[in-house]
Amino acid sequence: MADKRFFHEQADRFTALQHALRQAFDPFGFASTALKAQQAWLQHPGELADTLVEWGSDAWQWQQHSISRLAGAPDIDLFPSHPDDTRFADPIWSDSPQWDAVKEWYLFNTRWLQDVLYATPGLSDIERNRSAFWLRQWLNAVAPTNWFWLNPVAMTKAALTRGDSAWQGYKHFARDAGRGDIPMTDMDAFKVGENLATTPGTIVHRSRLLEVIQYTPATPKVKAVPIVIVAPWINKYYVLDLDARKSLVRYLVEQGYTVFVTSWKNPGGDERNVGFDDYVTDGIATLVDVAREASGSKQVHLAGYCIGGTLTAIYLAWLAKRGEADKIASATFLTTLTDFSRPGDIDVFLDDEGLAFVESVMARKGYLDGKEMASSFRMLRPNSLIWNYWVSSYLLGETPTAFDVLYWNMDTTRMPQKMHSYYLREFYVHNKLIQPDALTIAGEPIDLSRIETPLFMVGTQEDHIAPWQQTWALTGKARGSVTFTLSSSGHILGIVNPPRPDSKRSYWQGEAQRGEGAEAWLARQTPVAGSWWPSWVEWLQPRSGKDVKPPVAGADLGPAPGTYVLE
Repeated sequence: MADKRFFHEQADRFTALQHALRQAFDPFGFASTALKAQQAWLQHPGELADTLVEWGSDAWQWQQHSISRLAGAPDIDLFPSHPDDTRFADPIWSDSPQWDAVKEWYLFNTRWLQDVLYATPGLSDIERNRSAFWLRQWLNAVAPTNWFWLNPVAMTKAALTRGDSAWQGYKHFARDAGRGDIPMTDMDAFKVGENLATTPGTIVHRSRLLEVIQYTPATPKVKAVPIVIVAPWINKYYVLDLDARKSLVRYLVEQGYTVFVTSWKNPGGDERNVGFDDYVTDGIATLVDVAREASGSKQVHLAGYCIGGTLTAIYLAWLAKRGEADKIASATFLTTLTDFSRPGDIDVFLDDEGLAFVESVMARKGYLDGKEMASSFRMLRPNSLIWNYWVSSYLLGETPTAFDVLYWNMDTTRMPQKMHSYYLREFYVHNKLIQPDALTIAGEPIDLSRIETPLFMVGTQEDHIAPWQQTWALTGKARGSVTFTLSSSGHILGIVNPPRPDSKRSYWQGEAQRGEGAEAWLARQTPVAGSWWPSWVEWLQPRSGKDVKPPVAGADLGPAPGTYVLE
């Protein structure tokens, strides 16, 4: 018995060691999947021979193409890159036979490796998709454009500037190595409270979790029912209050609304035990009560963006269960997931190994650092969001263009351990929010079908974080009327979409019929040019009560943008 117990103890220790090593060196399982793919091909020698013949055929074509180019033949894209791939856009990659050969070699091997992986026998669809994602990360990283001595554009610029571009690139690299990130914009061009988040307002409430901003009225009279915006705490709130031209907050104030916004505390290790329940009771519930008291209105228009919208949906169901739904006159959801069965490209990080890695990181620090989360999102579009800036900043020595949305994107926040672990597992992995009463939050079972509040929903056409067809799912749960809007562009620019004469944006809008599919709804809509903001205000107006004197700020804890946004 003792020998048997000893054997089991040693086996458990070995399993724990394997898990620890995997978490340290391969937390997302790419190496194990790659090994499985290799074994699968070795077990199918006939199919393996066919794939190697295909590679040999492509290599022969590449060789003949390169020789003919050196002999003066015109350029032909033997292995065309994707239309959205701009890495080889400079004419030198086509005009020079030598550099054309480098480009074509990379593109043909990239295509072949990805095709082989997708054709691997015995892999599940999940393994295939996730391993393909990590393979793309590696293939994008080793592209010749990312290496100075394989990038003719970088070498030419260095020669023309007598090495100055290379020297500037080195200085940029040394600076950013200390920051731990590759900036996407000129980080010295903006300052919150000076040229960002400049709409006048007052902090009327401050707690361990949030500051509440009440904005100064811009009209002699305001609508009786105020607008209360629940910003996401994955990023800072001021994406809704950039400069004067792009600020949704300023636009609403100028339309005669009293506006309140959450500015969430940026948590550290001391907040490791802040949970999702706290975001309901001490967050959104407190926000609504502060706004009602400060405005003198019994009701508010509630709007939530991204995870702030997910919290808003939970809060509405929570209020309905408590018999307090009459606090909310209407609710607006901006790019909001409530059904996480198809969460978009972020799904690649959500297997058991990936979650275990994230949770181990949070357990050490008490939070997930915003830079780590931002890196994950940037990996969804690596060429445009990572390597493009690597090349321009470090190989070409260029200072990134000043762009306020990108500055906001780099101004990251942290996620408390308890809340974020619960959010990932219960929402993304187990998808319990869409299941009636599967979650109990702040003492109440949550069922989205209890929501009878009139809803205005906005999805965005190119959203890779909250695909609009998934945001649509709430229309089949909520019992009240739903007006759905599909905006062109993506998760951010589809929302930060101000009315202006030169706008190239458009939107589709119409009432959602219960039980109707997203594509069926879209098929019966007509596109409208411009911004959806005016149509939202038009939808709010009949639900906003009479025009009244602007309320005085409920308290004065300092001017907007407050202190939490600067942490």
